[in-house]
Amino acid sequence: MTGPRPEPIRFFGTTWVDRDGGYGLRRAGVAAGALAAAVAGCLVLRFAYQGLVIAEVGGFLNTLVIVMFAICSAIAFRKTWESFTRRPTGTVGPDALRSLKMIGFVGVLLAYAVRALAEAPGEKLHRTEYEKASARYERRRTTRAGNPAARATHKNRYAKPKRG
Repeated sequence: MTGPRPEPIRFFGTTWVDRDGGYGLRRAGVAAGALAAAVAGCLVLRFAYQGLVIAEVGGFLNTLVIVMFAICSAIAFRKTWESFTRRPTGTVGPDALRSLKMIGFVGVLLAYAVRALAEAPGEKLHRTEYEKASARYERRRTTRAGNPAARATHKNRYAKPKRG
């Protein structure tokens, strides 16, 4: 294959380009898997909360844990959702938010589940970049095609006239 190669997407490879190779089933599987993992994560968090209640650590700490997980999940959802449509800019990259996304993993999983209902997570960003790269490649390829000597057959109005 000549030209730019599409960037693979996790769980989809390059099937997103032509939406073939079980693309629809993969999307359904990613949505269902992410939703199931989010539910399982919520159950684990519930058991952890019950452990705090049994330990009688106090209402303030119980509330603090709930608020922390809720805020981290909301931020993780938003940042994950934004990463599906644009590349990170500035000094804050994906590595800087890794710990926040680990705490708010439920938000990340929900973002994957919701996005997979419409398209492969990140497909819009990858498709836009791939189409731009393909257009640039075609433009470069067509402007270089042909015999350069044949292009000199028409008169160049900026060329110096020949003497003689």
